[in-house]
Amino acid sequence: MNVNNVEFVRSAATEADFPTDRLLQIVFLGRSNVGKSSVINKLLNRKNLAYIGSSPGKTAHINFFLIDRRVYFVDVPGYGFAKVAKSEKERWGLLLERYFASGGVSFGVLIVDMRHRPTADDILMADWFFKTGVPFLVVMNKADKLKPSERGPATGLIRQTLHTAEHIKLIPFSAVTGEGRLDLLSEINNLR
Repeated sequence: MNVNNVEFVRSAATEADFPTDRLLQIVFLGRSNVGKSSVINKLLNRKNLAYIGSSPGKTAHINFFLIDRRVYFVDVPGYGFAKVAKSEKERWGLLLERYFASGGVSFGVLIVDMRHRPTADDILMADWFFKTGVPFLVVMNKADKLKPSERGPATGLIRQTLHTAEHIKLIPFSAVTGEGRLDLLSEINNLR
């Protein structure tokens, strides 16, 4: 897959805006300040394809990026810390529920902060993948902020908290240094 061949397709505000062409849809999700857009930008070697705001909660719609005319990368609103009106959070929640219920999700990239225990919302999302059978992996972002001696215990805590079996990949990642980029691309390229 040529990740240099990328095109922003649309920003979906309603279910009617979701693509219907049956291409693979890889959803990137995580809490508001975990660096979802930074991970997508690093993965695609772009600086500002996915919008990075100065405060959490800037992704307000479901954004579809077409990669090599073969697969969508889907950037969804983050959960948790966004400082927006309660009505806006409720709108995001309903939009996400409709997207996940639409059957469009082919694969999930659950992004967590490697420095911290996953949140209740992270656990809820991992459980959704387990219950639906949609395959996923976990990107442990901000790996560059940990000492080598801290990485093993941090990975163990994340695996234990999310109740992930050994076959679920956990990839240390840094949107700053690019660590984990090739591992994540390899996993995505192996999808059929």
